[in-house]
Amino acid sequence: MTERVPEDEPLMRDLVGAMLRRTRLEQGRTLREVAEASQVSLPYLSEIERGRKEPSSEVLAAIRQALGLRLVDLVGTMHMELASSPVVPAQGPGVGGGHQAVMLAA
Repeated sequence: MTERVPEDEPLMRDLVGAMLRRTRLEQGRTLREVAEASQVSLPYLSEIERGRKEPSSEVLAAIRQALGLRLVDLVGTMHMELASSPVVPAQGPGVGGGHQAVMLAA
């Protein structure tokens, strides 16, 4: 049986933002401190932490380095959070349990 992605699964920007905020707060640092250390504007960093903006890989690298995170820390934590979410099983092969056909145009 195949697994289907739950429709309520969070967006990547929400996970990234939440982890960055959690890490910053655990370190007892302010938005201003991390913004200055990463050379990212304070309003933009706030938007990233709230999941309203999706940072480029360069901006994300600057922020995670300012927080002392490795890329594997960021990705690994997101993996663990997603893996602990319940998975909705698919309802069989195709709608109504029948086989689903795929038509390709030439």
